[in-house]
Amino acid sequence: MNEENFLPFALPSLSEDEIEEVVDSLRSGWWTTGPKTRRFETEFAEFVGAKYAVAVNSATAGLHLALESIGLKRRDKVITTAYTFTSTAEVVRYFDADPVFVDIDERSLNLSIPGLRDALQRETGVKAIIPVHFAGQPCEMDSIHDLAAEYGVKVIEDAAHAFPAEYKGRMVGTLSDLTVYSFYVTKTIATGEGGMVVTDDEDLANRIKVMRLHGISRDVFNRYTSEKPSWYYEVIAPGYKYNMPDIAAALGIHQLQKAETFRRRRAEMAETYTAAFADLPLRTPLVEDTTTLHAWHLYVIRLDLDRITIDRNRFIELMAKSRIGTSVHFIPLHKHPYWRDTYHLKADDFPVAERVFDEVVSLPLYPSMSDHDQQRVIDAVRAILSESVR
Repeated sequence: MNEENFLPFALPSLSEDEIEEVVDSLRSGWWTTGPKTRRFETEFAEFVGAKYAVAVNSATAGLHLALESIGLKRRDKVITTAYTFTSTAEVVRYFDADPVFVDIDERSLNLSIPGLRDALQRETGVKAIIPVHFAGQPCEMDSIHDLAAEYGVKVIEDAAHAFPAEYKGRMVGTLSDLTVYSFYVTKTIATGEGGMVVTDDEDLANRIKVMRLHGISRDVFNRYTSEKPSWYYEVIAPGYKYNMPDIAAALGIHQLQKAETFRRRRAEMAETYTAAFADLPLRTPLVEDTTTLHAWHLYVIRLDLDRITIDRNRFIELMAKSRIGTSVHFIPLHKHPYWRDTYHLKADDFPVAERVFDEVVSLPLYPSMSDHDQQRVIDAVRAILSESVR
């Protein structure tokens, strides 16, 4: 019987630096949006190479605000992938606008460029494209931008998985009209809950800053720290409550400083996995050429179901019996009742996503895993698949 402790699928990497910064925030009295949020925004923008960064309380909020800032309205359309988490599409429905779903590329599992082209040719009223950098592998952004320019639509990158990542030597976050990151607890850097919107467009950044806090013309930090009476403000739009508190930003400041160290560790682990699985009946993740830098938020294997006697669900059960957590990214949106029924989606509309869903398993991959932890995962995968070969 395996007596090892259960190895979870994901854990944040935390040190005393983050803890001390949070304690300092608590003692300072600044628990909501304040000086540390501003510092985090400034340092994040510098890291990415963008002109503006606006911190929010989730990537979902960031995507919502990004769409609001470009003027999305009722009956507009936004093209995105069916192979994503529901938040990518749900924010479109906040406007009573409609997502248009596209299948994925067989190799990268990112948005299909031929599918995108077909959707742009077919649909009217398209306002934006939201490409999703699956697992941290950047999308084919040159092709996406060429099509966006041809059809006059905005590009808002869902980079929830893609920090830090590069596309052809340029940092994700410097490529498109807007880019949105996630700092959810499982992400490459984590603030528990949180996100960031980056852009080089001052008007878009200013609009997002206003709308993240009730549509108020001046943020609370400016009003509450002024030495002169500064109580007056104006509500200039019906905004939202999407601001990031300083307690979360305190975590982000130090997570950001370790982002490249974390990425290198995940990349090393990904290389170890790929080498260890080379002879097994599975496909390892696509790795593009050296001009593209993978963030390695996820390590997703694809089981070769024609060569093994078990299905994906049974594989996950056997991994759990080995006391190892796994996950599945993603359940395609066309399989969920709301999206399927609202937009009359069928499996035949998304043949690649439909097939890939049955094959994929996400393995543990995070910096606080030890070499022993990773070897446990490797040994379990090898044992299960070796016993299941046809």
